[in-house]
Amino acid sequence: MNTFWKTIGLYNSATWICQLIIVVTGLILTILLIRKDSPKVKLSMKIYLTTVYLWISVVYYLIYCAERSYNTLMALFWGVMTIAWLWDTITGYTTFEYNKRYKTFAYILLLLPFIYPLFSLLRGLNYPEITSPVMPCSVVTFTIGLLLLYSRKVNIFIVLLLCHWSLIGLTKTYFFKIPEDFILASVSIPALYLFFKEYFIRDLHKDTKPKAKYINGLLILMCILIGVALVSSLFFELTYDA
Repeated sequence: MNTFWKTIGLYNSATWICQLIIVVTGLILTILLIRKDSPKVKLSMKIYLTTVYLWISVVYYLIYCAERSYNTLMALFWGVMTIAWLWDTITGYTTFEYNKRYKTFAYILLLLPFIYPLFSLLRGLNYPEITSPVMPCSVVTFTIGLLLLYSRKVNIFIVLLLCHWSLIGLTKTYFFKIPEDFILASVSIPALYLFFKEYFIRDLHKDTKPKAKYINGLLILMCILIGVALVSSLFFELTYDA
């Protein structure tokens, strides 16, 4: 646990200016997407998301979380999501079509990343060893909110990867005593239900690339491998810290 918060402190101290730029850029793009909804803004948002996911994979996990025993595994996971967003950017599969049906819940999710650092401060933590808006669980919460706001046609592969990450975040709440991650875990379950509800209502399962059966098989295999590797890594991490 000491290693966990130490790496967070190093990350926040060294990258706070970059994090601020990332947050402001995301805020501007989100406002533009809601107000203008133009093809250029949609493309810019996808490029932004691809960049942020790459940042988490390389800068957060590979560089500043190098002391953690499971950093390479998590970097690979976020690398996969980066590739998924890059593929979506190239193909234009996720169309960012506004869906007002879930707008209240979606707006709440978009605001939650800003709650993470406040929650850390309220429970007695001090900067720089606090959660920030540009950390994995915060980014996932923001992405789920964004996709829910534009859920008419989304990349279901990305959605399932995001929800799988939510389960990973749930394990950290116990092992590393991070109650902030209960935020992500608690919202991901209703969000997953709404995504699949919209998915089947719109009959989008007939319009997936690759085919649904291959997506399901890939996700099952990935979840098994990540689950086994994660449990093993957490065990060795806790043994090492003890």
